[in-house]
Amino acid sequence: MRISGLLEGETDQVARMAGAVAVLHGTMPHFFWTGFYRVVGAGLVIGPYQGTPGCARIGWGRGVCGTAWKTGESQVVADVHEFPGHIACDARSESEIVVPVRDRSGTVVAVFDVDSEEKGAFDDIDREWLERILARLTC
Repeated sequence: MRISGLLEGETDQVARMAGAVAVLHGTMPHFFWTGFYRVVGAGLVIGPYQGTPGCARIGWGRGVCGTAWKTGESQVVADVHEFPGHIACDARSESEIVVPVRDRSGTVVAVFDVDSEEKGAFDDIDREWLERILARLTC
């Protein structure tokens, strides 16, 4: 797997995230925004990511990303317009998946966010595989 090769020997967490984003964004045709929001203080801060400009900061429990951070659970949203409190960073977003990323102690240190211009673009298979891939990011 290309991501494994990029992660091997790399100890910088941001570099590991950037490599994962590049591979996933480049190989999944329905991913129009792909990236991380890192936990910094009391909020989520954007980056690394690929796609259109996103929201720079997201608060705890706000939107799909903040909900994933708050609950510690992946969020698969078939229609973002039906998600209470959805934050529209890009009006083209129709569906979204957000997966928490944990450090070795189990603390959520980031969330991985993917938006699609298609409704219902993500399912439990996507969630399962993204959770497996992202579990490898911890260094």
